[in-house]
Amino acid sequence: MKLIIGNKAYSSWSLRGWLACKQSGLLFEEVVVPLYDEAWDRRREGDEFAPSSGKVPILWDGEAVVWDSLAIIEYLAEKTRRELFWPEDPAARAMARSMAAEMHSSFTALRRTHSMNVRQIFAPRAPADDVVADLTRIMELWAQARARFGRDGDFLFGDFGAADMMFAPVVTRIITYTLPVARFANSYLDAVIHHPFMQDWIAAAQEEEWVIEKFETPAA
Repeated sequence: MKLIIGNKAYSSWSLRGWLACKQSGLLFEEVVVPLYDEAWDRRREGDEFAPSSGKVPILWDGEAVVWDSLAIIEYLAEKTRRELFWPEDPAARAMARSMAAEMHSSFTALRRTHSMNVRQIFAPRAPADDVVADLTRIMELWAQARARFGRDGDFLFGDFGAADMMFAPVVTRIITYTLPVARFANSYLDAVIHHPFMQDWIAAAQEEEWVIEKFETPAA
């Protein structure tokens, strides 16, 4: 398998796909391409990027190609064992899938104003009302998952899984921008950011030479 991803410092969707590949336990080649450099538009026109119209992450597995982080999670769950990614309990699995899908399609205010940057921690600023609304909903989801299904472990549904992968970039955003969260969430933030896969990703991001200036300033 070959996974093509963007800069580890900034690419939130790449992080999700990469975590899925790591969780699968399968061997894969990792190819990092710098986002928005002078060769970006030309590179996106290449054959390897054609199926996704230039978007990352994109996973090649022989003749099979999968793009979009949630699709990569589902592909690898089918290829290995579903239990590596989703809870065994049907009720927990239904909730985990719903949360992952909501993360996939929602929280646009948080994404728009607080881009991922795992190399920075900015001084706290009061977030805009629409960002507060996103954070409130995220806290509701996390609280429900932890209370109903996550008490026996450190993650949303106990063990590290697909829902945690989908919310991992949110965890980094909360830390980077010192965003306000419910008190109970601090232990979850700590568990995610100190997961060995996350530590490997962050360490690699620190070694990257690429800098995108628009992601290097705190949210307005």
